[in-house]
Amino acid sequence: MNKLVVSGLSKHFGSRKVFSALDFELSSGESMAVTGPNGSGKSTLLMTLLALYRPTRGSVAYLEDDRPLDDDDIRTRVSFVSPYLNLYDHLSAEENLKFFATVAGGNVPGKDIDRLLARVGLEGRGCDLVAGYSSGMKQRLKYAVALLKKPAYLFLDEPTSNLDEAGKRLVTGIIEECRSESVIVIATNEQEEYTLAAKQCRLGQ
Repeated sequence: MNKLVVSGLSKHFGSRKVFSALDFELSSGESMAVTGPNGSGKSTLLMTLLALYRPTRGSVAYLEDDRPLDDDDIRTRVSFVSPYLNLYDHLSAEENLKFFATVAGGNVPGKDIDRLLARVGLEGRGCDLVAGYSSGMKQRLKYAVALLKKPAYLFLDEPTSNLDEAGKRLVTGIIEECRSESVIVIATNEQEEYTLAAKQCRLGQ
């Protein structure tokens, strides 16, 4: 059983308070949508949960069977998809997947690359340079990267950004596949995406 435990979490940029004194706990099989208007701090909260921003106050703990995970353990269990997360345009889709697998401390066989690309609707495009991909294709490839490992923690920032209707259905399917075993946190201001999560944390109130 994996847990994400957030206690008294606050983030300020200088005198500007983004969010303050947040408390929540999520276990494997639970999901939460972070909602609120533009500029309310949704992406900032995800970045803070991922330790990409240092909190002003409070704590974020990742646990497995109530045992705190260290940074290396967290890195191997967390996947993150965001429109602001960069791929490598000068590499092909296959090369991007191999690179990110190596960074995560593993490797990915060719048959798994083919399976992942097919899963996100990029079958037959693995040898193409990502520089030639549309924004929607890049978003699909980010989901393939996220699925390189079976994430215990899945963080999604604007999950259907740049995607057409088929891409949105793809994202819904991926969330459903991960739902039973993962802690899922979704940052969104799209009303139709609220239902992708069972709980809600609203910012900017």
